[in-house]
Amino acid sequence: MPPQPNSHLLRRGRYSEPGRAYLVTVVVHQRQPLFRDFHLGRLLVAELRRVHEAGLVNSLAWVVMPDHFHWLFDLNNTTLPDVMRQTKSRSTLSINRARHSREKFWQRGYHDRAVRTEEDLKKIARYIIANPLRAGLVERVGDYPLWDAAWL
Repeated sequence: MPPQPNSHLLRRGRYSEPGRAYLVTVVVHQRQPLFRDFHLGRLLVAELRRVHEAGLVNSLAWVVMPDHFHWLFDLNNTTLPDVMRQTKSRSTLSINRARHSREKFWQRGYHDRAVRTEEDLKKIARYIIANPLRAGLVERVGDYPLWDAAWL
């Protein structure tokens, strides 16, 4: 997989603060719609839940779109790069096992944004879970199967 132009800039200035909420976006290489396959999307969901249950993060909201995912979480006693490295590597293993493949499919890096304390987390969560509506994949949020939020 050729390096993405400027992907190294995504790491510049990255700081992990335990207790801080982060909004993370991870994209499939060349925007391949890998997660149109519901079973593969559920494998990614299982990994997001594993990270939550292991206590690395407190998941607040997530949505798995056909070619990327958004994840809002509170970071616990670990670093953002460790959470993302585990999530991407373990999901790659399980998804490739299901696909009988060995190819890398995540785009290098990820986009993250620390959420400021004055921002409304529920508003950000609503924005995340409304992605399938804005993309025209469904007419109602409840019709899309690959999302969750702590407040629902």
